[in-house]
Amino acid sequence: MAIETVGVVGAGQMGNGIAHVLALAGYQVLLTDISQDSLDAAVAKIGKNLDRQVSRDKISQAERDTAMGCIRTTLTLTDLGPSDLIIEAATERETVKQAIFEDLLPHLKPNTILTSNTSSISITRLASRTDRPEKFMGFHFMNPVPVMQLVELIRGIATDADTYKSCLEVVENLGKTAASAEDFPAFIVNRILMPMINEAVYTLYEGVGNVNSIDQSLKLGANHPMGPLELADFIGLDTCLAIMNVLHDGLADTKYRPCPLLTKYVEAGWLGRKTGRGFYDYRGEVPVPTR
Repeated sequence: MAIETVGVVGAGQMGNGIAHVLALAGYQVLLTDISQDSLDAAVAKIGKNLDRQVSRDKISQAERDTAMGCIRTTLTLTDLGPSDLIIEAATERETVKQAIFEDLLPHLKPNTILTSNTSSISITRLASRTDRPEKFMGFHFMNPVPVMQLVELIRGIATDADTYKSCLEVVENLGKTAASAEDFPAFIVNRILMPMINEAVYTLYEGVGNVNSIDQSLKLGANHPMGPLELADFIGLDTCLAIMNVLHDGLADTKYRPCPLLTKYVEAGWLGRKTGRGFYDYRGEVPVPTR
């Protein structure tokens, strides 16, 4: 199936990045959210990020203007029904995602492909709640979407070959690389990454090192571009905790037990960059460790 129109559900950090790369690749994008302010902020951010690409000679001014012309917004979820492909990028809560798909179902074309940008939730389970499990996939972009080259494509137990091929073609048209993952908790990237972050939090919790020494050790000792605690703040500590809980619940192995300190930060509302505090305090000119 040739995909030309794409609906994106959720105008947050991931949703606006997904809309950005789709529009730049020539897809007609309809972006929806429950908040007009979020939609306006997303369009403004996409424009700013495209302007940055123009200033760095990554794209031309004409390409920037064409991409912006490919993006429309709506507050009405069901307006996405006629889309060839829908990418759900709402909050990482299964009940929210299920409700979105249930609301969309009566308005979809028979051949519309449904996908979720979930970083850890079972694709098979999400698909089973729809009328088209064979046309349902995981379409997991990395953050920040315009920069990161990888997209995880996750097949549920019922996903058919045509659906996979159609989504793979979209990834290739975006100039990105697809990694095919089986539908097990947290897929590939987060199955490996999140336990590392969780172990870094345990290292802090147990007093083996402070925030600076842990991040510096991984940056200089393992050649990581960003320390694990800095990366956790960038991702969002609530997201990190949610993924660790999915791993712990789904695989029933104590090695995936979330660190109590990670839970404590989330309970405090210190979720990282997006709230101004996490393992670092971002409210001043320079981030300062909070432990």
